[in-house]
Amino acid sequence: MPFDPTLPQENTPLDAAQMRGQLTGLKDLIAAMPGVTGAVVDAVTTLPPGTPATAAVSLVGTELHFSFELPQGGDGAPGQEGPQGIPGEVSQTDFSNGLQNTLSQTSANTNTVNIMPFGAPADYQPLVFQDVINKVNELINALRR
Repeated sequence: MPFDPTLPQENTPLDAAQMRGQLTGLKDLIAAMPGVTGAVVDAVTTLPPGTPATAAVSLVGTELHFSFELPQGGDGAPGQEGPQGIPGEVSQTDFSNGLQNTLSQTSANTNTVNIMPFGAPADYQPLVFQDVINKVNELINALRR
């Protein structure tokens, strides 16, 4: 007996054969439905905080297709400050420019120091005195690089 959605009628006595027929008809309808062979999530959309969540499902062939709309959580309290990270990378150009800038400022303080333009006087130990003058001049030139 096929399922009849009009049975049982309102205010009629229960009939076991009729009820059995209705249940058998429902079972036959359920058995005739195709089985679900898979599920697919088609979309997940983020909604503003406080918006109600929604979910939709449809059957396409033998696959269930889901779509979800989920609200974003509200902002939480600030966390503790983390440890200092490792230094970042510096490009070769930035490094060269910074080095050139530093060097140009550090060597400028020797520009007012003149090279000793004279040799050792004859009445002193000329070789020792000349060595001192040469070393001072070498130092001044090195500081200017």
